[in-house]
Amino acid sequence: MKKIIHPYSLLLFVFLALAGCNETPELTVLRDITFPAEIEVTSSKVVITESNQNDDVLTVKWPAVDYYIGAPVEYTVQFTLPSDTAGALAWSKARSVKAGTDVYTKAFKAKDLNKWALAFGMEANAEGVLVIRVKSYVDRDAFSAPVSIAFTPFVKEDEEPEPEPEPEPTLPSLWVPGDYQGWDPVTAPRIVDRGSGIYEGYIYIPEGGTNEFKFTAQDAWEPMAYGDGGDGVLIEANFEGGNFVAPGQGYYMLTANLETMEYTITKTEWSIIGDATVGGWTTDTPMTYDAAAKVWVVTTDMSMAGSFKFRANNEWIIDFAVDTEGNFLYADHPVLGYTPDLLNLTVPETGNYTITLDLHNPENYNYTLKLN
Repeated sequence: MKKIIHPYSLLLFVFLALAGCNETPELTVLRDITFPAEIEVTSSKVVITESNQNDDVLTVKWPAVDYYIGAPVEYTVQFTLPSDTAGALAWSKARSVKAGTDVYTKAFKAKDLNKWALAFGMEANAEGVLVIRVKSYVDRDAFSAPVSIAFTPFVKEDEEPEPEPEPEPTLPSLWVPGDYQGWDPVTAPRIVDRGSGIYEGYIYIPEGGTNEFKFTAQDAWEPMAYGDGGDGVLIEANFEGGNFVAPGQGYYMLTANLETMEYTITKTEWSIIGDATVGGWTTDTPMTYDAAAKVWVVTTDMSMAGSFKFRANNEWIIDFAVDTEGNFLYADHPVLGYTPDLLNLTVPETGNYTITLDLHNPENYNYTLKLN
């Protein structure tokens, strides 16, 4: 016999089931995570000397940050320059040192602070400023208000500061040994895989050499090297085939496509352009290459009321902008293509700036703004 369930009976069942739920649903809201107080430093002025290199010269202290859950909180202390604390790429150059979980103090030795300050480009034996903040993390970051200290790095009169070593490659790479650097794959600059087997990066070739180079798939000549097959063709050429030849002295963007076996060599001269610059959007402000520092540099007046971009060769063929996260990216590139929806660059306040563009590390293209 077929049973029929009356719709009113079903409605009554649902009502009784809901009525049996004793708990009242609550709306979950993501709480704000903030530092409850300012961080403290044991000294507002640190001077590094030859005799205090191994001493703890600075201790940073901070309050516990409440994440409202029973989980350990990880703390990291960050150091940077005042020029790195504003704009789309704020704190992108910071030195980060993990302090540990559920700890509220970290001491720093003079020699470590000294090394970091010199790597930032602070002048040796002259007072400058370092900015410090603390980051907490469980499921998201929270940051303390920054604190500034006067800091004087130290270098002996008869010695130069040691540069930090180049970071180990993390992206697939091709090395670019050539006459310009002694044909040594170990110390050669790299270009890196941007996707789809397209490698890209920059080299500087000074005057006085043959301007010849090759690509190697490792920091050695074997097992694989690549050479010039003519007409933009890339060939496997361990100890055979022609060398690539740049037209002359200069700063070159290189690309090598291992899928299509094609390459490009493009000489670049860099500049800034935009209504934040003295030339507006019609006249480029040229930059000068500093071969020792491996960066392009310009000192010029800038306006916070406008914006600007970096571009090569006074054309909209190779240029840089930033995304909404502050990542420094190509807006236009003749091989990698066009990246839409990027933002122009800005300065935090109107004034005279020293601006640098650093393309020597293919895994970390970046720029800096220093208010003079």
